[in-house]
Amino acid sequence: METSIAILVFFALLQVKHLFADFYFQTATMLEGRENYFHKGRCIHATIHILCTIPVLLLMGTTASGIILLCVLEWIIHFHIDWAKARYTLDRQLTPQDAGFWHAMGADQALHHFTYIGMVWLWLNL
Repeated sequence: METSIAILVFFALLQVKHLFADFYFQTATMLEGRENYFHKGRCIHATIHILCTIPVLLLMGTTASGIILLCVLEWIIHFHIDWAKARYTLDRQLTPQDAGFWHAMGADQALHHFTYIGMVWLWLNL
């Protein structure tokens, strides 16, 4: 597959993966208490993300070592982005009725998508 097409396909697959892992597969357990650093629900949520990333990486022909590297990095980064957003919104007592809540949500989503840019760049250089 031509490199530019492969990059677009990879990004599209990551976007679909993100939609499901970040929105459709969330449970109350994953959302409640997320401001605590050691949070079982956030660990499960980050794990769901990488479990959904593995098929994408396999479709893209990624090596086993590349899959491990990209998934470990994604897990760590996703875990911390979500924790930071949870702390920020809780510390400021933001709710969906507050503009600051949506600013935090937008920043959270942008950081996740920047993570995918980094993952694609790393994938291209494996």
